[in-house]
Amino acid sequence: MANSTREPERLTACIIAMNEEDRIGDCIASLSFCDEVLVVDSHSSDRTREVAEQAGARVIERDWPGHVAQKEFTIRAASNNWVLCVDADERISPELRAEIEALQNTGFQGAAGWNMPRLCSYLGRWIRHGNWYPDRQLRLFDRRRGHWGGHDPHDKVELDGPMLTLRGDLIHHPYRNFGDHLRTIDTYTTTMAQGLFDRGKRSSVAKLVLNPTWKFLRFYFLKRSFLDGWRGLLLAYLAAHYTRLKYAKLLVLQRAENQPEQ
Repeated sequence: MANSTREPERLTACIIAMNEEDRIGDCIASLSFCDEVLVVDSHSSDRTREVAEQAGARVIERDWPGHVAQKEFTIRAASNNWVLCVDADERISPELRAEIEALQNTGFQGAAGWNMPRLCSYLGRWIRHGNWYPDRQLRLFDRRRGHWGGHDPHDKVELDGPMLTLRGDLIHHPYRNFGDHLRTIDTYTTTMAQGLFDRGKRSSVAKLVLNPTWKFLRFYFLKRSFLDGWRGLLLAYLAAHYTRLKYAKLLVLQRAENQPEQ
């Protein structure tokens, strides 16, 4: 009878980073089961590259072309076809590691990629409702059948083949503090507004008023963010604020385009 087992597949963990010296060490430590850890650094001004190299990662320094382009470069620079993509503020939980290792030992049979729930910590508490959980992320895949797509800063893997689901959590520590969250919202909404403008999308007073309201109601009530207490209320408010800023900045761009030169 023919042997149906397959050789274990080699796996590369892919990380993009900039100024992450305080977080990248723990990230790489959680990836110790991978055959290679590759870090692509965008000219960090801190010790990110040194910390990553000391932790055993292969490091490439490269200009920042945007989230999608940098992540796509990283998987193409990997030494192996199977890749596990994580951010410097993410960690592989023990449960998720066990699942990935089991799949690796059977050659990742049955799918072109696997998604996993992402569990986020926010202001000292795990968030288990709203849009923040399970927030499934497709991060483990065969690069021959997948690539990074989406629109900056919200990248996503586009897969040509079947996808299955893992149960273990991808641990996420997205913000160092509340101020970091607010700065990220400002940066991301600027990028989002410019991307929408470049693709011919337009804002309006109705979008500026109605879209944030719907965002809050959906996040807080339909997605049950209220079960996360005052943090859930704050996150629902900030989700609406993100939407409001995005359309406000888009409105400014389109009004500037239509304004006659002085």
